[in-house]
Amino acid sequence: MTEELPRVVVSVTATADGRVTLGRTDLLLDESVATRWRGAWPADVDDLVARRAAAIEATHRPTVVLEGSGTFVGPDEGPLDLPDAADDDGLRADFLPWSSPRWFAVVDRRGRVPWTHKGEGDTRLLVIVGPHTPARYLAHLRREEIPYLSATDLTAAIRKMRTALGATCVLSEAGGGLNGALLRAGLVDELHVITVPALIGGLDTPSIMDGPPTAAGSTPTRLRTRNVEVGDEGTIWAHYEVVR
Repeated sequence: MTEELPRVVVSVTATADGRVTLGRTDLLLDESVATRWRGAWPADVDDLVARRAAAIEATHRPTVVLEGSGTFVGPDEGPLDLPDAADDDGLRADFLPWSSPRWFAVVDRRGRVPWTHKGEGDTRLLVIVGPHTPARYLAHLRREEIPYLSATDLTAAIRKMRTALGATCVLSEAGGGLNGALLRAGLVDELHVITVPALIGGLDTPSIMDGPPTAAGSTPTRLRTRNVEVGDEGTIWAHYEVVR
């Protein structure tokens, strides 16, 4: 973490082979998928999940929780079919019509998610868009009064969470695509992974860190183990810190 960036903490629950859902097109927001996914969980998982969340909150008090659009729509879904809008600098500027003590931020650069839920309590929805996000989607967000930050890449987006939102910690609860992108950008500072004693397999099954392979000649990202706990039925909660 540099001085100008918030700390990025990744929190994920996976099987022993590192899978985070049942298949490439299986969204955990789908009740039938979630039921089958949780069907392999022993009884000790929920307690470890709750204690992990409490530990992260007590240590870092993250004010931004980060997700990717793949949590909400399938990998083959394209941009929303919306009325055309004129592309101008006004649309490309950040849109923050109000402040919020907490944000649920979703990276949706292609404009794929049809938002109906805009937050609850003290947490507001925030969309992360980019230079190639369709102008009609940006106009749609403004009509719906959904705040967004416009950033050229993930590093710029994380930096804006510090400068525009005052965040000192961003908690990623995203899938492998976004977590892998954070890793490749050198933005991950900590990892909390709960490993469920189950196996899924599959070449295209999403994992903790997906995305492009490492470049030729590169080395793995080193981690320092900070803490490991084993539940009564064998579930493991491991806390790692990235070695810079």
